[in-house]
Amino acid sequence: MWVYEKKLQYPVKISKPDVRMAKYIITQYGGPDGELSAALRYLNQRYTMPTERAKALLTDIGTEELAHMEVVATIVYKLLKDAPIEELKRVDLGGHYAQHDRALFWNDANGVPWIAAYVQATGDPVTDLHDDMAAEQKARTTYEHLINLTDDPDVKDVLRFLREREVVHFQRFGEALNHVQSFMEKHPGWKPHPDHQPKPPSEWAPPGGWLPPKG
Repeated sequence: MWVYEKKLQYPVKISKPDVRMAKYIITQYGGPDGELSAALRYLNQRYTMPTERAKALLTDIGTEELAHMEVVATIVYKLLKDAPIEELKRVDLGGHYAQHDRALFWNDANGVPWIAAYVQATGDPVTDLHDDMAAEQKARTTYEHLINLTDDPDVKDVLRFLREREVVHFQRFGEALNHVQSFMEKHPGWKPHPDHQPKPPSEWAPPGGWLPPKG
């Protein structure tokens, strides 16, 4: 269960429209390394993490990525607001206008729609945490590229905040990886209990709910 707070995680103060920049930034809304992909990846992977600490971290970061998606959406909306149709056509957003007007849609900077294949889930905690660390680095790199594409200090300010959060997430996933690897070294036969089904955090199984190593 989530409790929604009616404010952005970071203020978005856009002083002027920039249709071209909106086209670039939308990739962090619906691109392969964007916030939607991150949120769904982490909130899904948490169910096959072996410890409550790892589950909690993926829940926390996945939830924050939803907040980041809201920030990105606000940036794009404000950059597109009141833009004339001719300006949209000039940056090759005529196709987007034809289908969506100025509404947001989950696609990358080239107009390719979001697909579920962007999200990884192997069921192996070590593999998935490595994938999560790589995802955060790719998001950081994308934000750096976006920062290089704009001269607007208001846009740069928000993008820098988002970039910094990717760095923090990378560090937290690294700590989680060490924690999970330590747990699995002590439980070499670990695997999810066959009766274990996704449940809300209040009903998550304690460590005794996992199968002990054989032999």
